[in-house]
Amino acid sequence: MSRLIVVSNRVSAPTDPAAGSAGGLAMALSAALRKYDGLWFGWSGETVEHWTGEVKIEDRAGVTVGLVDLEPQDVDEYYNGYANKTLWPLFHHRIDLTQYERSYGEGYERVNRRFAEVLAPLIEPDDIIWIHDYHMIPLAMYLRRQGLTNRMGFFLHTPWPARQLLVTLPHHRRLVESMFHFDLVGFHTHEWCDLFIDYVVTERQGELFGHGGLECFGRRLQTGVFPIGIDVDGFLAARNSTLGTRTYDRMAASAAFRSMIVGVDRLDYSKGLEERLLGFEQFLHDNPSMRGEVFLLQVTPISRDDVDSYQDIRARLDALAGRVNGAFADMDWQPIRYLNRTYRRDQLAGIYRAAKVGLVTPLRDGMNLVAKEYVCAQDPQDPGVLILSRFAGAAEQMGEALLVNPYSREELSEAITKALTMPLAERIRKWEALMKVVRETDVSIWRDAFVKALTSVEVAEPAPTPETAPLAGAA
Repeated sequence: MSRLIVVSNRVSAPTDPAAGSAGGLAMALSAALRKYDGLWFGWSGETVEHWTGEVKIEDRAGVTVGLVDLEPQDVDEYYNGYANKTLWPLFHHRIDLTQYERSYGEGYERVNRRFAEVLAPLIEPDDIIWIHDYHMIPLAMYLRRQGLTNRMGFFLHTPWPARQLLVTLPHHRRLVESMFHFDLVGFHTHEWCDLFIDYVVTERQGELFGHGGLECFGRRLQTGVFPIGIDVDGFLAARNSTLGTRTYDRMAASAAFRSMIVGVDRLDYSKGLEERLLGFEQFLHDNPSMRGEVFLLQVTPISRDDVDSYQDIRARLDALAGRVNGAFADMDWQPIRYLNRTYRRDQLAGIYRAAKVGLVTPLRDGMNLVAKEYVCAQDPQDPGVLILSRFAGAAEQMGEALLVNPYSREELSEAITKALTMPLAERIRKWEALMKVVRETDVSIWRDAFVKALTSVEVAEPAPTPETAPLAGAA
């Protein structure tokens, strides 16, 4: 069998399979590599004074990883710069926060080129290469320049922006053209895939062929929709583990017969955290009889603290949570418990199980696996209710959730009220429908569907790729 080579910005395969990120991507990719022998390659998260190209090979809970260190300049320009200050806000429709600087694009291409130069000697002729996310869009182009003709697939974990927004990116044509060095490009939802096709056809006069095929820039690629899921059996095991059960018991005792609402999100402006707290504040205002009977546990690990916009949102959330608590708290009740820390997957499973309502309300999100984790953690005999943003990728699949407009505090307030008062029979019906979706989109199904699609497409013919302008700078 061919090896599977996974490439991502950060290699976060956990040493303990029970521990995982809130979003679950690390668990998803680890599960993929445990089935298909291979390598997970990417940045170590560490810096070195000068680039060496040295690859450190490690074993992490049965997953072989290859790690490289970056220079501080690389981190500033490639990661903090182009990835997090340019592409991330743009792909989440926040052009007001998008920064375009030539040095960012130069750093982005430099790191992708270095990754290709280091990775290429590790690749065997039959290997299948699966590259992940917006950090690595041009990597296939640079691997092709190294002479590789392997099947290469790309999966985007974020939304794809509308054409009218993408064209604000200097050298947007070059960015999209580099994607045509992949054989397969996958998205979470039909919406994101359709937006990509719209750009290629409308802006670049590309042509459709077959089912999801695109021809443009003298090359062909296949598009596809592959909704990512969670490791269902693994998450159920985490929920039922000693620590998962203990965490549930702690939360149930801590709730003191009150109803708990839970939100679990990285600190990010795309997650709608300010809007969520304002919606909960509106709920408290609209439902004085429920004050003291319900509280919101918001778990928000800090991320990208070196980026100014993230520092700003952290300060605003701290102030907002303090304001709401100051206005509504009583001597024995605090309406918002706001925690800036990370929890293990088994702890999160226990927290989710104890929550009567799961509040997953991003302003825009690729998928949001927290929605699926929350559903999976519930007691089938007495399940909680999922409130889900209609702008999360998960909404395309999880229509039995209470879908809301996260920008409307009144709509959030009404959804929370409905969730807390929903009859048991309706909660069970909704949960059964949602759990069916969770099982049908298990990470193993996502993994196998993508790999099968990649192995079935025709391998791209190698072709020279001319050196052109950097990805950022003046239009």
